[in-house]
Amino acid sequence: MDFTDVSLTALRVLRAVAEHGTFTAAAVSLGYTQSAVSRQIAAAERVAGAELLERRRDGVRLTPAGRVVMRRATIVLDEIDATARELSGLPGQTGTVRLGWFPSAGAVLVPRALAALRRTDPDLHVVGRESGSTPALVRALRAGSLDLALLSSAPPFRPPDAESPPLVLQTLTERALRLAVPAAHPLARGEFVDVADLRGQRWISGSSSGDDRAMGVWPGLDERPEIAHTARDWLAKLQLVAAGCGLTTVPAVFTALAPAGVRILPVRGGPQEQRRLLLARLPQPPSEAVTRLAAVLREAALNDAGPNPDTPAPQQSF
Repeated sequence: MDFTDVSLTALRVLRAVAEHGTFTAAAVSLGYTQSAVSRQIAAAERVAGAELLERRRDGVRLTPAGRVVMRRATIVLDEIDATARELSGLPGQTGTVRLGWFPSAGAVLVPRALAALRRTDPDLHVVGRESGSTPALVRALRAGSLDLALLSSAPPFRPPDAESPPLVLQTLTERALRLAVPAAHPLARGEFVDVADLRGQRWISGSSSGDDRAMGVWPGLDERPEIAHTARDWLAKLQLVAAGCGLTTVPAVFTALAPAGVRILPVRGGPQEQRRLLLARLPQPPSEAVTRLAAVLREAALNDAGPNPDTPAPQQSF
C-alpha cells in the first residue's frame, strides 16, 4: 500500500462525504455527480486497503481506518489551502480558526465575540458558518472542516454523538428557555407566563424539516400544538410574534434583542426547560489560535448571560 498515490481530489471528496453524511449531499456541495464521488471514494479505499466509510441506511460515517486517514488528510488539505492563500498575496495572519454555530448563537454571541476579537487579536482570522443542525456541526468537526463548534443542548444533556474518541465539550452558559409573546397578547400583562396558560395557543415554529422542526413550540405540551407559521430565521420569528401571529420560544439572551411589540418572559410551572451553550472540538491538543478564540467566546458568553448561580463555572482550559 502506498497512500501517496491518493489524489488531493479524493481526499477532498472523502472530507465532504464525512462532513455531509451522504454521497448525494457531498456531490451537491462539490458540484460533482454522485458517481464521480463514488469513484473517488473507491479509489481511496483501494489504496488504503480498507473501507474508509461505513455505509448505513441513514447515511455514511467514517470507519476507524477512515478516521485515521481523515485526521492526516485534514493536515495535508489545510497546508495546501494555506499555501494557496500565501501565494495569492493575502496578508499574513497569526492563525486561522474555522468556527461553526447554530442559528441563535449567530444572532448574538458570535458577532459580539468577533467584534471583541478584532480589538484584542486583529491578526487572528476566523472563517465561520452557520448550521441549523447539531449533527451537521458534529460531522464537520469529525471531518476536520471545523476547528470549533458552538452547540445547543437540551435535557437530559447527552453527548452530541456516540463516536470515539468523544469530543471535548465545555459548557459556556446554562439558561432557562423563554417565551416571546406579542405585547398586546393577554399573556404579556404579567412578569411571567404560567405553563398551564400555553394550552390552546398558536405557535411559530422552526422549519418543517430537519432536527429543528419543533423549535419554537414550548417543550412538553400535553396537546398537539397549532402551528400558525414556520420560519427558520430568528428575526422572522420575532417579527411574526410582533405582528400578533403567535408565540415562539427563544433563548434568554434574546431578551435584549426583542423588537417593538414583543415581550420575552420566563415560564413558570412544570419542569425547568434549561438550555446549555456548549463549545466543542476534537480531542487533539488545540492550536494557540483555537485556544484564543475559545477564550473570547467564553468571555462573550458570560457577558451576555450575566450572573446566574445555576450556570456551571467553565473550566479555564479548553
